[in-house]
Amino acid sequence: MVQKEYRDMCDTYVMRNFARDILITKGKGAHVWDDEGNEYIDCVAGIAVCSTGHAHPKVAEAICRQAQELIHISNLFYIPGQAQLAKRIAEKAGLKGGRVFFSNSGSEAVEAAVKLARVRTGRARFVAFKSGFHGRTYGALSLTHKEDYRLPFTPLPYECEFVEYGDLEGLKAVMDDTVAAVIIEPVQGEAGVIPAPAGFMEDVRRVCDEHEALMIADEVQTGFGRTGKWFAFQHSTIQPDIITMAKGIASGFPMGGIVAREGLEFLPGEHGGTFNGGPLACAAALATMDVIEEVIGDIERKGARFREGLAAFNPRQRGLMIGVTLGDRCAPVKQYCEEHGVLVNCTSGNLRIVPPLVIPDEDIDEAVRVINEALNS
Repeated sequence: MVQKEYRDMCDTYVMRNFARDILITKGKGAHVWDDEGNEYIDCVAGIAVCSTGHAHPKVAEAICRQAQELIHISNLFYIPGQAQLAKRIAEKAGLKGGRVFFSNSGSEAVEAAVKLARVRTGRARFVAFKSGFHGRTYGALSLTHKEDYRLPFTPLPYECEFVEYGDLEGLKAVMDDTVAAVIIEPVQGEAGVIPAPAGFMEDVRRVCDEHEALMIADEVQTGFGRTGKWFAFQHSTIQPDIITMAKGIASGFPMGGIVAREGLEFLPGEHGGTFNGGPLACAAALATMDVIEEVIGDIERKGARFREGLAAFNPRQRGLMIGVTLGDRCAPVKQYCEEHGVLVNCTSGNLRIVPPLVIPDEDIDEAVRVINEALNS
């Protein structure tokens, strides 16, 4: 099917809420191909999702093997692989007595975190940060700052106050003993790869403790090796009460979840989901974690290679998350890169680079060359 025919079919039958112009039909490692055979270095990776690259043989084999045995059974029964995966995630998170609840996406993970904070604290207010992004479902949207996302759907279910990212005094000013939780991204991804200022994660932890509020680390984009550690909060000295996760957890198989410290868990009937933590998702995630184990020690070096290659443009970098502020120039830079075989992402006027964690040095160097050409054009 040629591209025009496919576009026409999409325009007829699929809701047109996404702007897109390429049909990707195949991927391998850090490369993808479109329906016309054009090859690209993928520095978007499904928006930080394809952590092991495309069609990684270990992940594909694990999914195929599990699909031949059991695709779905529901949480009315014990599910193959779920216990092993939960144990492994809880151990990587390092939260004392940590327990995991699985979901199908990042927004669902945030919904679970908010519900858990609400029901266990008995409090109704939340605090989040300006330019933060936590999802598009109603509960997650309550904590997402961008007015373009929020306003068409107000009123939203949760009361949330927004503070400038990094503003300790602003945080103190809105905190009291009615706040259930403060939610924070250790690196704001949608905002353009903005790491928390030095010491700010510790400040948030301290303020939460002063008011007996929970601290939720939103690791949907930053978790599972993206920043060079299993979770980005591990670049600080704190431990959150709840961690949300998704994106890189299962190499593109839809999955998310939360891990919460000891004493924080759902009681029977308080939350659930038909597909949560199904056999295929668990198989994909376990295989993904195996691959990440192999490469996580090299992620910071790879990210530094991007940063050094783009040094003339003052990039922000944490592991394999790289952001460059461009403003109105972002769209033409993205287009130039696309036309020259490199896929990048624009968000909030920033170039966002989040390639597969397995990207080799030669692909980094070629991507840097093209991006520099685009930025200098």
